[in-house]
Amino acid sequence: MSTLKKHNTAILGAAFLMATSAVGPGFLTQTATFTESLMASFGFVILISIIMDIGVQLNVWRIVAVSKKRAQEIANLVFPGVGYLLAFLIIAGGLAFNIGNIGGAGLGMQSMFNISPITGALISGVIAVAIFLGRETGPMMDKFAQLMGFILIVLIIYVVFKSDPPLAEAVSKTIMPDKIDAVAIVTLVGGTVGGYITFSGAHRLLEAGVSGEENLSSVTRSSVSGILIASVIRVFLFLAVLGVVSQGFSLDPANPAMSPFEYILGNAGKVIFGMVIWAASVTSVIGAAYTSVSFMTNFHPFIEKHKRYFIIGFIVISTMVFATIGKPAQILVLVGTLNGLVLPIAMVIILIAAYRKNIVGNYKHPIWIAVFGWLIAIVMSILSVMTIAEYLGLS
Repeated sequence: MSTLKKHNTAILGAAFLMATSAVGPGFLTQTATFTESLMASFGFVILISIIMDIGVQLNVWRIVAVSKKRAQEIANLVFPGVGYLLAFLIIAGGLAFNIGNIGGAGLGMQSMFNISPITGALISGVIAVAIFLGRETGPMMDKFAQLMGFILIVLIIYVVFKSDPPLAEAVSKTIMPDKIDAVAIVTLVGGTVGGYITFSGAHRLLEAGVSGEENLSSVTRSSVSGILIASVIRVFLFLAVLGVVSQGFSLDPANPAMSPFEYILGNAGKVIFGMVIWAASVTSVIGAAYTSVSFMTNFHPFIEKHKRYFIIGFIVISTMVFATIGKPAQILVLVGTLNGLVLPIAMVIILIAAYRKNIVGNYKHPIWIAVFGWLIAIVMSILSVMTIAEYLGLS
């Protein structure tokens, strides 16, 4: 493969890795649940989250690229030891969510082939491990993420077409909503660029050698593309669910994301949803494992040298925990809440690093991008505290 082709494949692959890492079983469930509760006004929440997501990506990816360092290395240079704290939060969150992602893949297999979720999870774990057994792990991961992302978009567009959503109302309420939900904004931003997700593509580009000031235009394009891919999937899923709930249909609380597929297409909808949630889950498994291990590499040179086997081990542990214990709901809720705090912490570290010569050299970080980042860090801090207070019953 030519150098230019490798470069372009890495840019697209990083965007899809980030996007498909974001689009997991939680993403599907959250989108369906919030659409039912907020109806067309959920479009406003999606719009605000897209703007905030782009601000996060622009700052994080550019500083990782210019510094040619992973996020935890940057954090340790900003505040000694903080990189280890950030790595711990990312790895703990990645492992907890990966158990849920494996569970989602198992449910997808159950919907498609009528096998038990545990058997489906074990098969999915083997497929995810196989991605990292080849010699060219990076390109293989890029191609798989792109293929699954394409399948997700095509299947969800088909369901949108069948559900006939009220498009005019969706557009008007996106601009002038009936109600605004702070919890929904935190959940969407945290679920799209929180925890390990925003670093997945940035670390992938770093590994592929797409870094330095000379590659900033490519890095920027890839970072925004990742958000747009994830957002296209969310918007189409929102429209599909809106088309169903606006007809007076209530979603099944046990599986809200599958309800519109089944309502519109019957048994065929169950199979199509199985394909959607499987593709979403297995790519999130890969993204979470890859990114979590990239945060371990500065602990010891042995981990960097044998990174592929640590990624495989991460997937195997996640699969075994789900197969033997099941999804640890309480841990998932706790880590999910903490993820809302990880984002502003990571953003503050990145924004301080943007003006440290020992990290970025002579690079001049655009003031408007930095201001954008600080606003997001402040807003997300306030909204995260409000959300945690609500969870704890303090508000």
